[in-house]
Parts: sequence; structure tokens; C-alpha cells
Amino acid sequence: MALFNWNDSYSVGVKQFDDDHKGLVNYLNEMFDLMSKKKPKEEIKPVLDGLKAYTVTHFKNEEKLFDKYDYPDTEVHKEKHKEFVDKVVEFYDGFNSGKLMLNIEVMNFLKDWLKLHINGMDKHYTKFLNAKGEF
Repeated sequence: MALFNWNDSYSVGVKQFDDDHKGLVNYLNEMFDLMSKKKPKEEIKPVLDGLKAYTVTHFKNEEKLFDKYDYPDTEVHKEKHKEFVDKVVEFYDGFNSGKLMLNIEVMNFLKDWLKLHINGMDKHYTKFLNAKGEF
């Protein structure tokens, strides 16, 4: 069973970012599957590594377009990205040190943050980027 089921209501109207968001959802669902099956840390770690790297890359891609087109909400959006990356790094470091375990609370935090961010902040850039030719 998936933690996060993607559907078109999450589309931000920019294919590159929709594809990135689907990739993030896939990582979350893979981690949830491993957690649900009580897989060992050694099996979870590569997926968590992938999620962390993918998230950073996705945020950089969004921010490049924001800078390119002088998106008006760039600074606020970047700050939200930084807050999330800081939380993921905190979890990542805790997981790697053995101080934190992957659990449903962590998974729900990641899922809820992503859903709210896509449907909130990310959807605000759709019209702006579409007007610049980004679809």
C-alpha cells in the first residue's frame, strides 16, 4: 500500500516539476514500504540517501527558474525549501547515527509537508512560469 497516491490534482502545470514531484512521491512510497516490512537500516539507507539528494536537486531546479525569471516569491519559497532540507538533514543524521528510526510519524511528516508544499507554495508559481513559456 502506498503512503502517497499521486493524482493530477497535485500537478503544478510545469512538466519538469511534476516529474520531480512524482519522483519524490516514489521515494516516500519506497521508504514507507521498507518501513512497513520492517526492513533493516542497511536497506533503508540507500533510499533515504536518494530522497535527500533528489530533494536538494529538485529544489535547486525550481530555484534556478525562479532566479532566471525573477519570480516575485523567490525568497519566501527558498526559505521554505531550506526549512525542509534542514528537517530532512536532521532526520538523516539522526537515522545514520542510530538516534532516530524511520517510523510512521516521520513518514507522515514528509508526506504532509510535500502535499502542502505542492498544493500551496508550488501552485503559486504555475501561472507565472507558464507565462514565461515553462509548461
